Amino acid sequence: MEIVVLGAGRVGSAIAVDLAKDEAFDVRVADRDAASMEKLKAAHGIPGERVDFSLPTTVGRAIVGADCVVSAVPGFLGFRTLRAVIEEGVDVVDIAFFPEDPFELDHLAKERNARAIVDCGVAPGMSNLLVGHADAHLDRTDSVAIYVGGLPVERVAPYEYRAVFSPVDVIEEYTRPARLVLDGKPVTKPALSDLELIEFDGVGHLEAFLTDGLRSLARTIDAPTMIEKTLRYPGHAEKIALLRDTGFLSEAPIEIDGREIRPIDVATALLFPIWELKEGEEDLTVMRIEIEGAVDGRPARYRYDLLDRYDPTTRTTSMARTTGYTATMAVRLLAEGLWERPGIAPPELLGREPACVEFILDGLRARGIDYRETIA
Repeated sequence: MEIVVLGAGRVGSAIAVDLAKDEAFDVRVADRDAASMEKLKAAHGIPGERVDFSLPTTVGRAIVGADCVVSAVPGFLGFRTLRAVIEEGVDVVDIAFFPEDPFELDHLAKERNARAIVDCGVAPGMSNLLVGHADAHLDRTDSVAIYVGGLPVERVAPYEYRAVFSPVDVIEEYTRPARLVLDGKPVTKPALSDLELIEFDGVGHLEAFLTDGLRSLARTIDAPTMIEKTLRYPGHAEKIALLRDTGFLSEAPIEIDGREIRPIDVATALLFPIWELKEGEEDLTVMRIEIEGAVDGRPARYRYDLLDRYDPTTRTTSMARTTGYTATMAVRLLAEGLWERPGIAPPELLGREPACVEFILDGLRARGIDYRETIA
């Protein structure tokens, strides 16, 4: 199979390398950053093509001959890139986490006979898959709570944070209103709100705050209460909220000395160098998913826990592993014919199929990523 990975950043590169180890796949990458592709070529022999995905016609050219595409572009390019891939009738696994509704492309995907697994990372992604899996085993689902964060091992002031995925998408997490479900109704709250402190084995206390991570779960899972919260070291949310509430994350231009400047451009220019995860710096990914409901009239609870760490042998970040390898297992799942339905498929739909869940969990476990299940 010909596989094209769109995006050769930290996660996209991990995806390409993992797939290239499989003799069943011929892998190539496309990205606007020539240096990233040269690095992949030199270290792993993976060919690349320089492509600017902001130009509408370039996606179609980049995926000519592909049997399957992995879209690992930044979120603001995600929807248009996914649409362009589907237009070509090519199967796709998407981790771009764009703000638009992917189901808007469902009719097109079915019309083009394209299988499109969207939001296929760690969270959204594995969180969706496991929620769908638990929901399928419950007679009634009452609540879903997802807590997830990617963090540096070394805590460095003032933010005690490193951007383990696209920094642009990190800012989006802090500014996009969080959609949740309360008392059976959709509710919107500001990101960074409803702060709480939670203890995690092997990490200690982390703060959890609302972000817009439920995504398709709010539509596909019938539960009266559903929330998703991001995890950071204590004190981080207060600093980001101060920046946001002061206007530093605003996209509305302000005038300074006769020039119009967007505050967010100044903020990102200052923050991104501070947040950059340097080569060799170690990170970790922590996640807890709790699903409560009933079976045969008795209360039941599913809980999934993940603590994953940087791999010093391959020098692969934990976030690249947990996000990227979920996507690569989804590619293999499509190649094996375990999911045949064309159209838009968020991971919770795959979670209803035991063979799909087992296949992905086994593949992740083989790569050292272990989701611990507790049923009570």
